[in-house]
Amino acid sequence: MSWLAFWDSPHSIYVNARHRDVHYRLIAQQIAALVASPQARVLDYGSGEALHADLVAAAAGELLLCEGAPRVRAGIAARFADNPKIRALAPEELERLPDRSLDLIVLHSVAQYLTPGETAALFATFHRLLSLSGILVVSDVIPPHVTAATDAVALLRFAAANGFFVAAVIGLARTLVSNYWRLRTRYGLTRYGEAAMMQKLAAAGFTAQRAAHNIGHNQARMMFIARPR
Repeated sequence: MSWLAFWDSPHSIYVNARHRDVHYRLIAQQIAALVASPQARVLDYGSGEALHADLVAAAAGELLLCEGAPRVRAGIAARFADNPKIRALAPEELERLPDRSLDLIVLHSVAQYLTPGETAALFATFHRLLSLSGILVVSDVIPPHVTAATDAVALLRFAAANGFFVAAVIGLARTLVSNYWRLRTRYGLTRYGEAAMMQKLAAAGFTAQRAAHNIGHNQARMMFIARPR
């Protein structure tokens, strides 16, 4: 099983419906806060289920949800079929988008599942697609020193604040015997120090800086704001 196949299959990363809901709501709220104008064209690459993408769309002119997992992408298209601002895309469809046609691109919690070469290729595509005044947000980047235990503590704190602590404890135990843990053990996660991610963005033609806060609940991970130069 590959990472893409994992995310396209039934899995237990979200310990219950409450976890799944608050996870996607928090991400949508924080992405919406980054939208600069009601006319902005936004791309969320590797969006996952994007349950609350309507919150982002309400702040923007158009929202493109690009998802490589076919089953997940079909779910997105069905969920937002009545919202004219939201469109689900396959990754290969990005090649047909015009140059400089997007104002905000978000790559959240994706880089860790890609090889460095795949991430470099994505950054090159994003550089082509972004308007000269647009921004690229790369978030949930895992530094080399952040361990699975750190992630577990962050999840438990998030769970305690949002009413699913017991389910999170049980879910963490279940994860240890899941396909997720087997994949993480076999393939690992791609990690970047702050300097390494800055260098990678610079090589793709961006001027970047680390943001003060990461999108999502885990502040041990990093977020970067990049602008084409």
